[in-house]
Amino acid sequence: MSNSPLPLISIVIPVYNEESNLHELFRRLTAVLDGLGKPYEIILTDDGSRDRSVAILHSLHEKRPEQIRVIEFNGNFGQHMAIMAGFERVRGQIIITMDADLQNPPEEIPKLVAAMEAGHDVVNTHRLGRQDSRWRLWVSGLHNRLRAWIMPKLKMQDEGCMLRAYSRRIVDLMAQTGESTTFIPALALNYASNPTEVGVAHESRFAGVSNYTLYGLIRYNFDLVTGFSVFPLQVFTLIGMGISFFSFLFVIFLIMRRLVVGPEVEGVFTLFAILFFLIGIVLLGLGILGEYIGRIYQEVRKRPRFVIRRVLESGSPEVHPSSVLSSVKE
Repeated sequence: MSNSPLPLISIVIPVYNEESNLHELFRRLTAVLDGLGKPYEIILTDDGSRDRSVAILHSLHEKRPEQIRVIEFNGNFGQHMAIMAGFERVRGQIIITMDADLQNPPEEIPKLVAAMEAGHDVVNTHRLGRQDSRWRLWVSGLHNRLRAWIMPKLKMQDEGCMLRAYSRRIVDLMAQTGESTTFIPALALNYASNPTEVGVAHESRFAGVSNYTLYGLIRYNFDLVTGFSVFPLQVFTLIGMGISFFSFLFVIFLIMRRLVVGPEVEGVFTLFAILFFLIGIVLLGLGILGEYIGRIYQEVRKRPRFVIRRVLESGSPEVHPSSVLSSVKE
């Protein structure tokens, strides 16, 4: 085993089809971390990439085997699971997450380290001068407003920025949860005692295109809402009570009208419209309920959250899935 000192800083980066960004990420990130003069490690988790990302990650590990550690998934398990795999293996006391597309500039990392050394246990960030497309800005703004309304206790200005820092205590708590679907920034705030937030620069992707689709962004926010709030269920309970009350009044109105006016056929289309509206409300409520039940189903099956093919690190170049037990929920 290596006699090098344990790292103070651990950088955890999920990688999915980022072959065109990895060399530049390595160059800029190592330059920043070398400049800090503190021992560090970089954990890159390949989330089932279909391009040359894995081969490039191997070459980066060979360049700096003491500092670059690579986790290879057996398939695609999602960004947050890729980060969780890194959390289970970090050795540092300050853990920083970031994306591999260089929209989070590595040069902003010293801000987060300074905030952590000032005594904060979670450092959230918000993006300044965002370089995303108009539709991404609109969707992100809508999601942030909805999240602030549904979950006011989560004090987070920008939920989509993954450049964040956590203390080792917070990371260990998150790794112990064993949740198959989660949202890491929100989970960290549940455990934080002294969080803060700083503004960081934002850049256009260095190369390639975003792996997030509109559907992916919607699913991502379903995980956030259903994982940390029962607000949607409470809303539909109140809607159901309101509709039941007004339906009772409407039935009384129809009975009185029948007694006063007598049998009539007018209003049939109105009744159909009301019926279709109520059916739509019921189906929407069932869909929301299904989201919660689906997540309960995923948890009770107790399947592995992710499967690791191998781990490249100094002193242990290959670790096969049979020896990686931490990815299996207790």
